[in-house]
Amino acid sequence: MAKHIGIVACSAEGAALCYRTICMEAPQFMGEHSHPEITMHTHPLSEYMEHIRKGEWEEVGRLMLSSTHKVVQAGSEFAICPDNTIHEAFQFVISRSPIPWLHIAETVAKEAKKKSYAHIGIMGTKYLMTGPVYPEVFKKAGMLFSIPDEKDRERIDRVIFEELVNGIFREESRHYFNDVIERLKEGGCDTVVLGCTELPLIVNPKDCPLPTLDSTRLLARAALYEAIGKEFP
Repeated sequence: MAKHIGIVACSAEGAALCYRTICMEAPQFMGEHSHPEITMHTHPLSEYMEHIRKGEWEEVGRLMLSSTHKVVQAGSEFAICPDNTIHEAFQFVISRSPIPWLHIAETVAKEAKKKSYAHIGIMGTKYLMTGPVYPEVFKKAGMLFSIPDEKDRERIDRVIFEELVNGIFREESRHYFNDVIERLKEGGCDTVVLGCTELPLIVNPKDCPLPTLDSTRLLARAALYEAIGKEFP
């Protein structure tokens, strides 16, 4: 029997992509129309943003733990969170969680190591780009990293919260993200992590200036492998 996956969600589009990825990729291992049991819970994004804007990460962790307990009640055996930004509260969650977790940045770092990337550009919300979630993991793995400049960070953040989380994907914004990634490439990056779980819905790897690390789908695949008892390659 596959393990029951708990998804602690935050924003709708990224969580939906994570859920769909698990369901669409599971049949190759489990048979037609089959996938592990999945339970997802999220508090409204507005509740998260109230605390994120104030830097109240322990309160963010409280919301995540609330969702964790709900998915546990439904039978979940481990948890994931398809939202990079709120992983800043991970320390407040993991020590009190009744079930184990997979960490999104650690999953991305493992993929980067496997592909021998050495200098990683980080794109996501302004809180994620200037926060410790990826830097702590990349430093531990011995990898360099860079983030866009302040002007780009502010615009990326606006696009995420005014467009992407609302299911709005403009061609103008897609081209802008490619321009930012080109600047990261010029700064020495050999890959870029799409560190907002909505970014894979707008950044197209086929015309992106750098290879991409799709945090959403990587986390979904890691969860699928954990659920079926296979080592994530």
